[in-house]
Amino acid sequence: MCAEPVDIRKSIDELACLVEPLLGMSPFSGQVFAFVGNRRDKVKLLVWDRHGFWVPYKRLERRRFVDPQAIAASGISMSELTTWLEGIDLTCARRLRAIEVARLS
Repeated sequence: MCAEPVDIRKSIDELACLVEPLLGMSPFSGQVFAFVGNRRDKVKLLVWDRHGFWVPYKRLERRRFVDPQAIAASGISMSELTTWLEGIDLTCARRLRAIEVARLS
């Protein structure tokens, strides 16, 4: 998740060039990178799938995406990304505590 607003008109190549300086990762890592526009009503995802990049794009018609800075610091799982793309505020959600299991009974 890129915390800084990005010009959403950027092409695939321009977004890929932003990944390393802004997010400190390789755009070819297979991670999903999210870029939010200035008004926070548009988002582009950048994904490398071993054969090329693909870029899904979403525009909210009546709302804005929750501030990406709040979730960019810790990173998010794919299920959290899907929830965020639905316009749900992840800062209000409560995650269940992970449990450690040594063996099955």
